[in-house]
Amino acid sequence: MANSEQEVIKALVTFMDKLAPGYVPRDPMWGWNLTSDPCIDKWHGVRCYSDNKYVTSIILEMFNFGGVVDASSLCIAKSLQILSLKGNTLHDSISEDIGNCKFLTHLLLSGNQFSGDLPISIGKLSNMKRLHISDNHFSGELPNMVHVSGLISFSAENNNFTGEIPSFDFSNLDAFNVSNNNLQGPVPDVGGKFHADSFFGNPNLCGKPLSNSCPPPPPPPPTGKQDQKSFPNDLFIYSGYLVVVLIVLLFLAFKLLRKFMTKERALDVEKKETAQESVGVGGKTSEVSNSNGSKNDGTGIRSEYSLTSLESGMTRTSGLVLLSSRTLRGLQFEDLLSAPAELIRRGKHGSLYKVMLDNGVLLAVKRIKDWGISKQDFERRMSLIGQVKHPRVLPPVAYYCSQQEKLLAYEYLQNGSLFMFLYGSHSGHSFDWGRRVNVAAKIAEALAYMHEEFLENGIAHGNLKSSNILFDKNMDPCISEYGLMVEENYGQLVLSHNKSLKNKDRIAATFKSDIYAFGMILLELLSGKVIKNDGFDLVKWVNSVVREEWTVEVFDKSLISQGASEERMMSLLQVALKCVNPSPNDRPSMTQVAVMTNSLKEEEEKSLVSIDVVASSGS
Repeated sequence: MANSEQEVIKALVTFMDKLAPGYVPRDPMWGWNLTSDPCIDKWHGVRCYSDNKYVTSIILEMFNFGGVVDASSLCIAKSLQILSLKGNTLHDSISEDIGNCKFLTHLLLSGNQFSGDLPISIGKLSNMKRLHISDNHFSGELPNMVHVSGLISFSAENNNFTGEIPSFDFSNLDAFNVSNNNLQGPVPDVGGKFHADSFFGNPNLCGKPLSNSCPPPPPPPPTGKQDQKSFPNDLFIYSGYLVVVLIVLLFLAFKLLRKFMTKERALDVEKKETAQESVGVGGKTSEVSNSNGSKNDGTGIRSEYSLTSLESGMTRTSGLVLLSSRTLRGLQFEDLLSAPAELIRRGKHGSLYKVMLDNGVLLAVKRIKDWGISKQDFERRMSLIGQVKHPRVLPPVAYYCSQQEKLLAYEYLQNGSLFMFLYGSHSGHSFDWGRRVNVAAKIAEALAYMHEEFLENGIAHGNLKSSNILFDKNMDPCISEYGLMVEENYGQLVLSHNKSLKNKDRIAATFKSDIYAFGMILLELLSGKVIKNDGFDLVKWVNSVVREEWTVEVFDKSLISQGASEERMMSLLQVALKCVNPSPNDRPSMTQVAVMTNSLKEEEEKSLVSIDVVASSGS
């Protein structure tokens, strides 16, 4: 058994020893000892993936265990998704280490004697779906779950929580209860989904759906000088109004003049030449000369061009659907078509534009063509994708769909794509091993989350590649264009060989195709080589080098010169080769891939800390 597996077994045995001190059953059927395997020997309450390598759930309910939860040991099992310890007599607090169980979807701790504040790290478990902590002695403030968009059930009744109810995404919640605590302040807007019984037993809570109204805010204290110098004060106020009106009039005049100039200049626009490398929904573009002699360096927008002037057949109509109203509130389809636009690229599936709205917001707008999907299916697909949120997946913010026309709008990310960092104008910049491992781990985690969310709906990414991995303002990687293409490119590798696959098997095959594509991205990160012919050349070359036992030749020479860990590069290469296995059924799931890449990332971070400690002690 591998050292990493032995480490998990040892950690879980420690977890059980603290969970039930002096009470751990010695029945061989119980398991939970150092001489057996939690998956192969089927430890009581433990469930694993079908390959019997990774623990996914621990359910130990109603055993009257009276110990504590050792989260630091528990979370050594990186793949853990479900933890249920309901109906025991566990006590003490839950440590911040619970945040290391990054894949937790269910944390069920109701009916114990836990106390103290909940760890802040719970609010950072982005995969959480159900958090049940009712009937305990927890105190302090409720966890802020605003960033956990997939949460569907929250139960915290019968505790000692104080403070106000924090922000939740109530639109996704199916169950919510914070009754019988010591909460105060107004009940947030729950959209009519939850009734008074979700909030009663908190005397200092007020507002709907409770019967007691919130008191009006106190008026500002009187100054006693309102009547003094009233005329100069009134004159000052009225002059302020005049200034505001003048600014509004000037803005309207500027807007009308700009629209007039756009329409006039659009008459002379010719089709743009495109010779750019493939980029995703955002990213800086290289300088392009246009047929009218103007140039663009990728940092600005030409105000004389719009979508209607750059695309033939675009018509002004209505029906733009907004999926994010925070920055696009009130946006109309006509506003989108007439806004200043810059062509980024044309491809076989349509064109991509950078568009600047009147409020200065930059969007990446994709016009899709030759996509064999009905209007109804497209709308359903976009609605589903818009509802599932992960911080490392770029969601569509608006779309338009008719039988002939399909447009998708995304936030425009200006820091470029992974493709550009590896091969393009950014390739001269530092892109060291640590950053590459970080990209691999974060993208794997995000893709695993999306696969789990869309497993029943059969929506895979469909076109995952390095040009669709973009960097946000913090230089964190984001997956773009999720679910935009159906069985694209590498998907055909699976499906073209067996046309008779049943629908369920075809859905599974599309997800396996995403895994193949992620393996290709890992090979790019490791080798620094460009994929050609849908990746066949790169896979063939890597396999040939590995067979000849010259594996080190696979790795990017810049990584070798930087002193990157050859051991960890070899480990990531093994992950990549599992992903590009020619047999789809032999490829790991994305959750398994995420566990492996995240483990490598953590090893890299630990080694950097060790180096810093040695360096500081030496100085």
